Amino acid sequence: MTHDTGQPGRDLLTRWWRPALVIGFVALAVVWRLVRADLGAPPNLELVTAATFAATVLLRSRWAFVVPLAVTVVSDVVLGNTAIALFTWSAWLVVGLGSLLARRTTGWRRVGAGAAFGVAGSLWFFLWTNFGVWFQGRGTWYAPRVDGLVASYVAGLPFLRTMLLGNLVLVPLVAAGTVLVDRLEASHGLAVTAARPA
Repeated sequence: MTHDTGQPGRDLLTRWWRPALVIGFVALAVVWRLVRADLGAPPNLELVTAATFAATVLLRSRWAFVVPLAVTVVSDVVLGNTAIALFTWSAWLVVGLGSLLARRTTGWRRVGAGAAFGVAGSLWFFLWTNFGVWFQGRGTWYAPRVDGLVASYVAGLPFLRTMLLGNLVLVPLVAAGTVLVDRLEASHGLAVTAARPA
């Protein structure tokens, strides 16, 4: 027997564990950004991308795209980390919008989609935010020419490596967890059929 209300929003109310898991992921991502430096973790080892993917596939809602922006804004306001907020916040907004491509993934293909999302999100974040560092620091931190932009990207490579490796592990791991949620629901007759994502 399947549980199908035909309305994803109403369905989420009956399957409360999905939004509860998303809230847990989001809270963990915020806390991690706040304590990461104190714990000695490398910069750019983050949970925002994984939390975004989890929110998108668990809620199956287009509004999940706000997750990375919300996590970043809340934690940056606390940290006072707003020097290039225009670029970091817009980078995460695009990552959130990109996550919507994974809403309909099912089964273990979702793990592959998670890996691809982790790589694409990391590369986009690196390219856009390092451009922002160069753009705002032209003539101060970097030369105001192409060689200055290249220098900004070279300086950011260690941060890219950390973010990329972290997301190649964390996002597929979270994706696998969401597959298990689907299977546990199906085994208890709670799978949703043909409900169009919100």
